[in-house]
Amino acid sequence: MELNVETISAVALGIGLSASTGFRVFIPLLVAGLAAHFGILPLGESFAWMGSIPALISFGVAAVVEVLAYYIPFVDNLLDTIATPLSVGAGTLLMTSVIPVESEWMKWIMGFVVGGGAAATIQSGSALTRLMSSKFTAGAGNPVVSTSEGVAATGFSIMSLITPILVAILLVVFIVVILRMVYRKLLKKKKVEEITDAEVIE
Repeated sequence: MELNVETISAVALGIGLSASTGFRVFIPLLVAGLAAHFGILPLGESFAWMGSIPALISFGVAAVVEVLAYYIPFVDNLLDTIATPLSVGAGTLLMTSVIPVESEWMKWIMGFVVGGGAAATIQSGSALTRLMSSKFTAGAGNPVVSTSEGVAATGFSIMSLITPILVAILLVVFIVVILRMVYRKLLKKKKVEEITDAEVIE
């Protein structure tokens, strides 16, 4: 893969779209499908179906159902367990569809590692935020979280088509913040377990 401005932009576009699926799975797919349908986003022959009318209808219906479902308290927490593998799949698909690599297997591997990884990280951060909201507000704050995620998914997806490099940088920073947050949470949990074990031994 030759490294030039077009390649960097394509990879950045893939990161932007795939990471956006961590907020909402089907909104980025719908945005990418519409962009492909109107010739804004060039896709290879293998991914031309994403811009077809049946695919757009499917993405559109799924996006509406997903957005509405996340406004139901505690059901949204349950949806996160389903959304995680779906976001990884959607992130992999979107990254693979735009990355300029000739080798098909290498394209899918990079799509899964980069796109799927970005989607999974963002999704983990979203799920953690929702769990905290459910815990401290008894679910009352969850609609605010859901609205923010919907706006982020739509905004980042559209902006990825306009300024892919800038969006990719912002999302990478966001991913680093989430990873640090998850690491601190795991570290805190480990310390609590160690203290508990020590008390049991005494």
